[in-house]
Amino acid sequence: QFPQKFAIIEAVYCLLSSEILPDDEQHEQNRLSVCNKICYAIGGAPYQITGCALGFFLQIYLLDVAQIDPFYASIILFVGRAWDAVTDPTVGFLVSRSPWTRFGRMLPWIVLSTPLAVISYFLIWYVPPFENGKVIWYLFFYCLFQSLQTCFHVPYSALTMFISSEQKERDSATAYRMTVEVLGTLLGTAIQGQIVGLANAPCIPGPADILAEPSNFSASPGLNESKPVISLEHTRTAYMIASGVICLIYIICAVVLFFGVREQKESSRPRSEPMSFFQGIKLVMGYGPYAKLVMAFLFTSLGFMLLEGNFALFCSATLGFRNDFQNILLVIMVSRDTEEVTGRCTVPIEMTPVVIPFMILVVSLKSNLAVTYICSFAAGVGVAVAFLLPWSMLPDVVDDFQVQNPDFTGHEALFYSFYVFFTKFASGVSLGISTLSLDFAGYISRGCSQPKEVDLTLKLLVSAAPIALMAIGLSIIYSYPINEEKRQANRKLLQDLRENEADSETDSAELANVV
Repeated sequence: QFPQKFAIIEAVYCLLSSEILPDDEQHEQNRLSVCNKICYAIGGAPYQITGCALGFFLQIYLLDVAQIDPFYASIILFVGRAWDAVTDPTVGFLVSRSPWTRFGRMLPWIVLSTPLAVISYFLIWYVPPFENGKVIWYLFFYCLFQSLQTCFHVPYSALTMFISSEQKERDSATAYRMTVEVLGTLLGTAIQGQIVGLANAPCIPGPADILAEPSNFSASPGLNESKPVISLEHTRTAYMIASGVICLIYIICAVVLFFGVREQKESSRPRSEPMSFFQGIKLVMGYGPYAKLVMAFLFTSLGFMLLEGNFALFCSATLGFRNDFQNILLVIMVSRDTEEVTGRCTVPIEMTPVVIPFMILVVSLKSNLAVTYICSFAAGVGVAVAFLLPWSMLPDVVDDFQVQNPDFTGHEALFYSFYVFFTKFASGVSLGISTLSLDFAGYISRGCSQPKEVDLTLKLLVSAAPIALMAIGLSIIYSYPINEEKRQANRKLLQDLRENEADSETDSAELANVV
């Protein structure tokens, strides 16, 4: 059932919750219906949909559609990612200090940021009618969208801890969320890729292309004019249509989340005193299990970002599949999304040796479409495990911290925000350097062929570098200290702590009634 979000209903709810209820009734209050879990999970789709569209297509859009110089494109990608990294802990810090409202503490951030977020996202994919200010245009709206999306995603991530006080219910809701999120990555790639792929402007042949195959470029003018021609304007329009569809989905998901989820107020324990920004950094990064998980996630996500950001360009420029690259990307996402993340630490390490040969093979064979599809499917499976697994481990770290530091409460948003701070900043550096390296290698915008230096650079960016980074990240997981036994022990301790708090609340209520 959809929870009511009006003042009178909340007043009734608070009145009822103040009564002394039997344990069974209290347990029923903490249970989430299937509808609640689905509505909560749908809220995770916008971040994944827009993230995949930007990750796979923004680089090639800036270079070949907006026709930004590779040097300036690298600045846009780096500054946008770096800014996104800075906004995560900043928003997390602000959220942790936000007052409680009748709608909750996280949901107002989500609702208020959505309208401006969809506007800024749409304008990222719009080519302005002027040349001199293009770089400022894309840099401004890219950074603005990253800020507004952070105002959505950081509170949404922390909302996991407040939809229910029952660990079992939170785990179940997280499973729903991860299912919708992986489907969101598939949806974002499919919408952006298929719409854009239908209006992909042809490449521009250079002198080397004409000399190599003159027959391909010697057709009579009359014959060329009789064929339907897809212009660059058609491609730009396709990008705008795709962004419009994604913006509509973004709004629908935010509305469903707001009306389908009820945020529970924190424990009656007084929250610890607000801390400064740098105190927050010291608090979360000084905790050993959290630091190790962040480092593992840092390297694995870096590998995925390099593969994601450069693979479309690799398929189009190096392999020559300009008309098929969107389908190849879709295969990667299908394999990634169908891969179920089972286990907690052993699955990625066991699968890495199986995936690495396929990632090497995809850059070793030239212009073999069938082999490219097979290798892309296998690579997507490995990327799914290496990239998504750490997110399922983060709630365990937060619980472990609460067990070890029972006096610190109300700082969950800091853990989630700092978790992505270092990875986003590092990914900004990697994407900026990768695009800048293409400029140094001599990348030709919309060229039918690229210099050998560009081909070599792209091969390194989609194969050798991701493999090395993922291997480092997965090796760190070997020393991850929270195993299943400790996880169950923490769950029991937290449950006992909540029961003691409930007993204290009951005693206080009885004493108040007597008085």
